[in-house]
Parts: sequence; structure tokens; C-alpha cells
Amino acid sequence: MSESQQESDAAVRHFPLDAWYAAAWDHEVGRSLTARTVAGRPMVLYRTTSGRTVALADACWHRLVPLSMGTLRGDDEIMCGYHGICYDSRGRATFMPAQDTINPSATVHSYPVVERHRFVWVWPGDPALADPTTVPDLFWNEHPDWAGDGRTIEVGCGYQLVVDNLMDLTHEQFVHGSSIGHDGLSESEFEVTHTDRTVTVTKWMLGIEPPPVWRQALQDRFPDYAGLVDRWQIIRYTAPSTVTIDVGVAKAGTGAAQGDRSQGVTGTVINTMTPATANTCRYLWSFARDWCIDKQAITTRMREGVSRIFFEDEVMLEAQQRGIDANPGYDFYNLNIDAGSMWTRRIVAQMIAAETVTDEQFSSIHTGDRSR
Repeated sequence: MSESQQESDAAVRHFPLDAWYAAAWDHEVGRSLTARTVAGRPMVLYRTTSGRTVALADACWHRLVPLSMGTLRGDDEIMCGYHGICYDSRGRATFMPAQDTINPSATVHSYPVVERHRFVWVWPGDPALADPTTVPDLFWNEHPDWAGDGRTIEVGCGYQLVVDNLMDLTHEQFVHGSSIGHDGLSESEFEVTHTDRTVTVTKWMLGIEPPPVWRQALQDRFPDYAGLVDRWQIIRYTAPSTVTIDVGVAKAGTGAAQGDRSQGVTGTVINTMTPATANTCRYLWSFARDWCIDKQAITTRMREGVSRIFFEDEVMLEAQQRGIDANPGYDFYNLNIDAGSMWTRRIVAQMIAAETVTDEQFSSIHTGDRSR
């Protein structure tokens, strides 16, 4: 299969199944039923009384009524709200009304789940391939040397458009001119490297005027400084849909580009997008910083500031999705600035091409394991 053909197939299939996706923040899953659609798979999430997170197919084996309309029973069971069929946390039926015998085929698919870095990750693909060590490393979300917070955006666009947006930050100059935009974004050089599952885009802007958000951040730590800065953006993509961005500024000429950030401030923008359908996704993000980490006022200010910035992206991305929907079959034109996103799409296309479980096979599995 040619590279161009793989990219074309990815545009149709959209997302790999054999991957970890963040279904929710950890605090969103408790002793109640939470419905989510992950990579086209409706799921219901809850915790057992011991605190373990469970993700089951959100469709009763009997009549496909969403289990998320039911209730919890006992320590780890869920009961369908229609006819009362109960399932344990492995998805096996434990009770059927008006009969003593449990049909052995009465199961719903139980998805692999890992709780890490404040997110609940689920694996919608082949369970045998679900390796917890491959969950993206987002340690900043819970490390004591960092402080931050984030939110969730329900975006009306395909998740790859969000990845595109994050892999090329020259758009900040035009979309976010009042906060983090700067002419240097489109005037500076950048470097792109990749592996079979990652892409990194590195950009430095030396001796520039700081944009408003970064001027204030640097003055949190150095109140009397009002000079030029060296600014960096190091974008790291982990397939299929997680992007962390190492961002910051330091006093110009103090060695930040050589590794000494002692005269600056550093933040990490954590982004992980979970496709729901072909043209909708859940975008979980947070911003963690390494300066003044005991100041809740700064945490709140940065969270609200990033929220406003991301709302500007949301408006642009949803408008782009409407443009795509209105022009089916249209192939994007690419510029040099798109090098990073082009690599992400190639990696996703290769992941999809390598999967052995077809959509049809998986559909029969996840609704009741009847094929087993």
C-alpha cells in the first residue's frame, strides 16, 4: 500500500482502535453511570465499591438498550433499566428475570481500563494488545513540582483537526493575536523529527518582545524585568491523539536555548483528544507550570486564560469542519508549516492499516461476545 493510499484510507477510517484514549477525568467516574462514546464505541463507565474503574459496552445483550440508563447493584454490578438483566464488572450476566438459568452467551464487552495522570484511559480495540505501559506519559498533571488545572471541550470536529492545530502553532499569530500571538511565530525556523509513534516540532524565537500572557508570567517570577525574551515551543505528539507542548520564555540571552532555564518560566500544555465520531471529539486539556506553584490565583488565571485561547481555536476548528463537510473528497494543500501534522497523519494511517480486527468483527464482539 502506498503512503498516499494509507493517508486516503485514514481519512475514511479516521481513528485506530488499538490505542489508549482518555474517556474522562478521574473525578468524573464514580458510583454512578457515565456514558461515553470512544472511537465510535458507546461505553458506560462506573466504579466498583472498591474504587476500581469499569468500562462496559453501553448496550444490553438482550435488546441493546443503553446500560447507562440502568442502575448499579451490589459491589460491582450494573442492572439494565429495561428488563433488569444484571452484569458483573467483567460483563458477564448474573441475573435474568423470571428464569433460574443464565444464558452463557449473555455478556457485554468489557474494555481494558487504566487510570493514570488524572485521566481514565480505555482501549476500544483488541484487548489482548492493551499494554498499560503504552499509556501516554502525562506526569505533569500530578507531579508535586508542577501546578495546574484543565477542562474538557466537546469539539464539533474530527480529532485530527485538533492535532493539526497543535502541531503547527503559527496560527497563534493570527487566531490569538491579543494573548500569545507574535510575528516571530511565522518568521522563525523550526525542526521536525519523528519515530514510528511520535513526532516532535521544535521552535525557538530569540530576543523578541514577549506576548502579553508570557510577559505577565515572567513577571510573576521576576517582577522588575521588562526586557526582551527568548521563547520556545517544543511540541511532542504521541500517537494517535496526545500532544504535549513545552512552552515558556526566559530573559533574553541567559542560556535557555542551551538548557539553562533558571531565568525563565516553563509551562506544559497537555492535550489529549478522544474521537467520538468521525467529526466530533472530546478534548481534555490542562496547563501545568513550574513557577509559583503555591499560588492558586495564578493557577486560576492560567486556566481561565487558556480556556479563552482554546475557545478561539474551537470556533475556528468547527468552522473548518463545516467547510470539510461542505466539500466532500477535497484534498488538503500542505505548506512547510504542516510538516509535523503530515507525519502524525502518516503514523495514524499506518496504525489503522496494521490492525487485524475489522470494524464488522469488532462490532459483533463489543455488543455481546457472540462470536466467541
